[in-house]
Amino acid sequence: MFQQADHAAKGSGRRELGDRLLLAGNRGAVVQVKARTISPKPDAREIPWIQKVATKAMNQAKGTVRQLRMLSADMVNGRGGTLHVDGNTFEWIAVFLLDHPHVPRDTVPTWQPLGFPAIALTRRDWDFLFDQLRSTTAVLDYLFRAAAEPAVPLGDEPVRYYEFAAADADTPPAEMDTELVGAGGTLFSVPQLPQAPAGSDGTNVHRMIRIMLEDIALAPLQDSLTEHNRFTVLSDLDRLPVAVRAEWGHLLLDMLRDVPQVPADQCKWRFRRMLDADGTRQLIVGAATRFDRDVQAAFSAYVQLRHHEVTTRTGRTEGSSALGVLLTPRHDGRRPWDTSTVRVHGDLELPPEDLQVYSEAWNRAFDEGDVVAQDTPNSP
Repeated sequence: MFQQADHAAKGSGRRELGDRLLLAGNRGAVVQVKARTISPKPDAREIPWIQKVATKAMNQAKGTVRQLRMLSADMVNGRGGTLHVDGNTFEWIAVFLLDHPHVPRDTVPTWQPLGFPAIALTRRDWDFLFDQLRSTTAVLDYLFRAAAEPAVPLGDEPVRYYEFAAADADTPPAEMDTELVGAGGTLFSVPQLPQAPAGSDGTNVHRMIRIMLEDIALAPLQDSLTEHNRFTVLSDLDRLPVAVRAEWGHLLLDMLRDVPQVPADQCKWRFRRMLDADGTRQLIVGAATRFDRDVQAAFSAYVQLRHHEVTTRTGRTEGSSALGVLLTPRHDGRRPWDTSTVRVHGDLELPPEDLQVYSEAWNRAFDEGDVVAQDTPNSP
């Protein structure tokens, strides 16, 4: 998510807080863009210019982070939403982004340590990462990973990416207790960095997750919800591994085709659940025959129940969360489905009588002619 810089007060003046902020979850990048606006000089003279603007960019990024840690600021995103950013709640990285028509070969800019990670990229490197991953969270994770390694020449980031991807492909999956999600949980493991670009299968089904993100990003905020709540939901959904998005897209489309196939007095549900490797984040996506108050309440109960069950098994209530995203078909021709969300975290302090009702509704065997439900839990 790009956050356009507002200005922070500094003495009697105002200070611009960086060119762009890229934020997802608890990570943030200060992106300083420097462009060559005239014809490049010979390499021997161009390299010192690149070094000069790299030093300036990193100093500006350091100043932005320092300012945000001292005084939080309101940032405006590309859709006009305002997010209050407290610099102390993010892990930061500085990104020097060079927009240059011809970077001299083997150019490796240097800078004084900033006290937090930093990395230099060309604009083509930047575009490659987003084309490859199609995920803000995945790009940020990559930047932090790459910044921890020795620098590579500007323009060589794709080479390093594929080296990382090859190493990921050779890494054996970690062990995990699949019973944390209940009976029938399945362990699956995918590389953190896929070797094939997102959507390379030619089906475009990976765009299902992007469409869901757009639905959430554009939805009107209701009741006491804020842009911070929206940001948290978007970040949680964007944590879905890039390598599984096509398979999830196929499944979601199958769900949407399937759930209307019941009599008018019934409601069919289908779910997919994923629990992160650390056992603290649960993602639930589902589809139901229709959307109304009863369906909304039932879905909220489902998310709360699954969150309670997992945190009871892990013993890690503090810091745990569950995001539920429900798709319900529309038949008015305006759009194919509606997207609604429920997010819970920490100890819900559910009364025993509520837990009993939720469990009776969602943990029982369904008889023919009753509500039809299918729950397919998975854990990475």
